[in-house]
Amino acid sequence: MQQASAQQTSSTRVAIVTGASRGIGAAVTQRLAEDGYRVAVNYASNVAEADKTVAALRAAGHTAIAVQADVSQADQVRALFDTVERELGKVDVLINNAGILKTVPLADSSDELFQRTFAINVQGTFNTLREAATRLNDGGSIVNFSTSVVGLKLPGYTIYSATKAAVESMSQIFAKELRGRRIRVNVVAPGPVATELFLDGKTPEQIAHFASLPPLERLGEPRDIANVVSFLAGPDAAWVNGQVLRANGGVI
Repeated sequence: MQQASAQQTSSTRVAIVTGASRGIGAAVTQRLAEDGYRVAVNYASNVAEADKTVAALRAAGHTAIAVQADVSQADQVRALFDTVERELGKVDVLINNAGILKTVPLADSSDELFQRTFAINVQGTFNTLREAATRLNDGGSIVNFSTSVVGLKLPGYTIYSATKAAVESMSQIFAKELRGRRIRVNVVAPGPVATELFLDGKTPEQIAHFASLPPLERLGEPRDIANVVSFLAGPDAAWVNGQVLRANGGVI
């Protein structure tokens, strides 16, 4: 009974955020840390940014570690969970934020781009979900990332949208497969968000165009998405399971 009670205390709960060295992932780690979670900042290669994110969290009094792992590799995902369990404790929350995006018309897409995008966005999510199936605490929560482009169906986003449609389907089925564990699985599907990844290579006119699309007439901010993730991961969403929440200012 004492162990179950401890797991319900936010200060003892543990969260993994993949692809969390910067951008939306870093904002999510900050919000979850503020919520009282001990957070694992996963990164693939950018150790400097991951260490910077962890340093900022620790300076604010939070518990955080950086853990390198390429989520497309099952053995590295297992090692990720091993490290987090050893250093922070058994995982309660998994946030699948890691992903790559390159906009190319389907006819101009290479085999390598197709394979790499599916490897990170789909295989990576699959690997972490499979690991979480046996290693996440009962009563935990999983939030996977999709995109509102799945609904917008914008030209140039064929491969990316296909990977995220797969993530949405996996998530909704996985939520049912976890029956009896009280683990919720939901999806957040952001619209355009003002991150370095989104802004890079775009003209001021292009940025203004995307900002004008939602009725709220602005780009999303990483914190906007982090707040939605916090809701889906936390107790206020206790009756929300197997859902896709499009956070996009009303663009679709």
